[in-house]
Amino acid sequence: MQLKDLSGQTGVSSASIKYYLREGLLPAGETVNATRAQYSAKHVERLELIQALRRIVGLNIEQIRGILRMADDGAPRLALLAAVQRVVLDLDTPAAGSGDVRTPATDAVVRIRNWPDYPSDARNALNAHLELMESLNIPVSGELLDAYSKAMDDVAGLDIAATTAPYSVDQLILTAAVGMHMHSQLLLKLLALAQASHAIRRYEPGA
Repeated sequence: MQLKDLSGQTGVSSASIKYYLREGLLPAGETVNATRAQYSAKHVERLELIQALRRIVGLNIEQIRGILRMADDGAPRLALLAAVQRVVLDLDTPAAGSGDVRTPATDAVVRIRNWPDYPSDARNALNAHLELMESLNIPVSGELLDAYSKAMDDVAGLDIAATTAPYSVDQLILTAAVGMHMHSQLLLKLLALAQASHAIRRYEPGA
């Protein structure tokens, strides 16, 4: 298909497609002559991914470029998923990136849930958050961490299962990024409703 066909099929303007081509987010088409190139279903798939990362997840061009560069360079699936998680869930913060500092509470959660004792940005982020809560004198009991981590373990199992299907790399990124973003927001909204419901029961006896 030509560029105008690619634009028509994806709903992405020709100007935007040319911009993505210049920025290296979209691979060049197969040259037909000096002024024409042919594009394939892979270009459609990549454009759908770029649009989803921008419009649904809210990533900027540099963040998208970093993820796509890893994908195009053949990064291992675990490293690619870790990069997607770091960007989508904003784990790449000064606190989270301050080093692999272990905390007893995180180590306990890893043991309780039988999670791999393996370094990650997610683990560093949890360590940093628990340290912050401790510095603010906000107690986090073992019972609370046990209950929260059990719920999250069940959710994470469902999320990651969706990324193990034999999708293309672009489909893997799309599934993981959109899933992480939308599911994390769903969890927050469900938590808010549950908290509101418990508060109503306590403070509005007749409700």
